[in-house]
Amino acid sequence: MSISINDVARVAGVSKSTVSRALSGGPVSEEVRGRVEAAIRQTGYRPNLQARRLRSRHTGIIGLIVADIRNPFFTALIRAVEEVAYREGLRVTLCNTDEDPEREALYLELMQEERISGLIFAPTRTTLGRLERLTLDHPTVLVDRAAPGGAIDSVVLDNPAAMAGLIEHLVERGYRRIGGLFGRTSTTAAERRDGYLSAMRAHGLEPDYREVEPTAEAAIATAGQWLASPSRPEALVTSNSLLLMGALKAARSAGLTLPDDLALAGFDNERWTELVEPGITVVEQPVEEMGRAAMSLLLERLRTPELPVRRMVMTGRYVMRGSTAEKRATISSCTPGSICANERPVAIRW
Repeated sequence: MSISINDVARVAGVSKSTVSRALSGGPVSEEVRGRVEAAIRQTGYRPNLQARRLRSRHTGIIGLIVADIRNPFFTALIRAVEEVAYREGLRVTLCNTDEDPEREALYLELMQEERISGLIFAPTRTTLGRLERLTLDHPTVLVDRAAPGGAIDSVVLDNPAAMAGLIEHLVERGYRRIGGLFGRTSTTAAERRDGYLSAMRAHGLEPDYREVEPTAEAAIATAGQWLASPSRPEALVTSNSLLLMGALKAARSAGLTLPDDLALAGFDNERWTELVEPGITVVEQPVEEMGRAAMSLLLERLRTPELPVRRMVMTGRYVMRGSTAEKRATISSCTPGSICANERPVAIRW
């Protein structure tokens, strides 16, 4: 026997139109919404989603386009967005671009065809540069990246300041030759690179950095060659957790010990960063808070389209661990030119 919306209305003790408003996220009281949800569970009603799409301008679907689903930052972001969407009775359509502008363009077209109600979007650097020329027929919130000129709602980390803080931390501990490893495809990495450059120059230090694909494999290859060269840095910072992992693997393959041979720091407080020995110093991003904030901005935009553009800038938390312990040097009691086995490491304070 087919269960209809009329059956739900009868069990809930409300009108058919009230059930429709509750299903589409329309204006009904929490008490009525609860009765409708209970009636749906009792009757086993399954709404005809396609028909609802055709009748309504809002489909109850939120699009989510992320840059790299392998990056734990985006994994946590997805979870936070989905959690809020679930509570609001919305569904999430997820697409992963792998920082590829062509894939991204295809997914943006798909979102148009799906007639989504709104979009949360982490654009590539290429698309961000031409965002004002794109036609987005739905409310959009950028996350982790902001549009030039602030034309679209966004939730971002203060990336230059976060990276500058890492450099300050390393300089305070006596490191001077500080290298940087940055992803070449995202504006986030570019902002962190700029923070690195500003901080290094502010301390009168010579910047030395590489830009690579934002993957662990790329970091292993590039950092491996770099750390094996005579000009290797004494400290290294990275722009994301995948590059951080790759840099650690490269250091181990080169036989380097943290922090005696190389200090290492980066972004995202992933579980592995505290489990390795020594633990890795990181900037912990408030990623779940960023995901919830993006959904909050989007919901507000859906309810009140004429709101002014908002930009939420969040700060990270520094988690200092043994990978950036104070720089140490060796002082020997041996006479010049002799072979000595009793050298002792001593901390140097600059």
